Amino acid sequence: MRIIGFLVRVAAKGRGRDAGMSTSEYAMGTIAACAFAAVLYKVVTSDVVSTALQSTIGKALDVPF
Repeated sequence: MRIIGFLVRVAAKGRGRDAGMSTSEYAMGTIAACAFAAVLYKVVTSDVVSTALQSTIGKALDVPF
């Protein structure tokens, strides 16, 4: 039982020290976000996806009211 109490105190104490991201974590997050955006842009602007999006939008606009 004493070990569990000790572990709880250590875990609670450690949370206060590491409240945010460091500069290197921000840099890695920014790089990952840019890479994801580049891949998403390539996918969306590909011929297959572009044709599918144009077809879907065309069908949605041709719906009679």
